Amino acid sequence: MQRITQLLSRQIPAVLYGMQWFLLICSVLILARMLKGPSSADRLAALNIFSGIVLAFLVITGVQKSGILYLDVALVYDIFGFLGFLAISHFLKNKFFSGDKTE
Repeated sequence: MQRITQLLSRQIPAVLYGMQWFLLICSVLILARMLKGPSSADRLAALNIFSGIVLAFLVITGVQKSGILYLDVALVYDIFGFLGFLAISHFLKNKFFSGDKTE
């Protein structure tokens, strides 16, 4: 049992580090989509996905460093991200239904 614990204690930081690199690559791709997106809805979806990636990055960093502060910041960030998503989608809904379809 002790050997398994030692093995896991060496592999978990490597997995978390790999997950951070994966999230970094995903964030670069999503940022490109956010800048290039053909419509406002695509940009909004990319912004929402980017918010989720940042949230995951904060949680992984909190687990790596055993810091509860990262998890608190992640929770507040997620709440504000959701409220921002609602505000932007409300604005786009009003823009779409008012007849002004310029982007």
